[in-house]
Amino acid sequence: MTRIGSAKLVLASHNVGKLEEIRLLLAPYPVAVISAVELGLDVPAETEATFAGNALLKAHAAAKATGLPALSDDSGIEVEALRGAPGVHTADWAETGDGTRDFPMAMAKVWDRLEAAKAPFPRRAKFVCVLAMAWPDGREEVFNGQVEGQIVWPMRGEIGHGFDPIFRPEGYTKTFGEMERAEKSAISHRAVAFKKLVKAMFN
Repeated sequence: MTRIGSAKLVLASHNVGKLEEIRLLLAPYPVAVISAVELGLDVPAETEATFAGNALLKAHAAAKATGLPALSDDSGIEVEALRGAPGVHTADWAETGDGTRDFPMAMAKVWDRLEAAKAPFPRRAKFVCVLAMAWPDGREEVFNGQVEGQIVWPMRGEIGHGFDPIFRPEGYTKTFGEMERAEKSAISHRAVAFKKLVKAMFN
């Protein structure tokens, strides 16, 4: 494994929710975090067919543009009865056609498709996260995390982002959307991947 090797790290994302969560996870460690937004970087189109492919694409683009190590995340929700959809297209399900995203609409779409399919209960799903580290010299590392749970309805909670209000993790009575940030950050798919990153990069 390769250490970060720098006092600065670029977060290759424009997603506000992801930036907040990753900043919180990185806070205890000796690295200054700069976002792609702060640097005015464009985020390349996510054209790969896998979470790892998209995460690496974004991380390498940021590392090349800045000359700094870059961390990128690609994540989404996979619903068992929908054959893993929306998966890598998770954010696309929220697209409205005018450049904005409507996640309540996207969550309703998931539930409507489950209803149309008469999917049995519990309606199993998992959140998946891939964190990719890339360096200006082309080196790369990938860390995977996931958390199992189920889809619930109606939407519950307004604290999280994306599909959080309809996902209840295994062993909990609250959805991600009802959990305080620190509570979610301790158990989320991103937290699982991040623990692997920390072990490799900092310990």
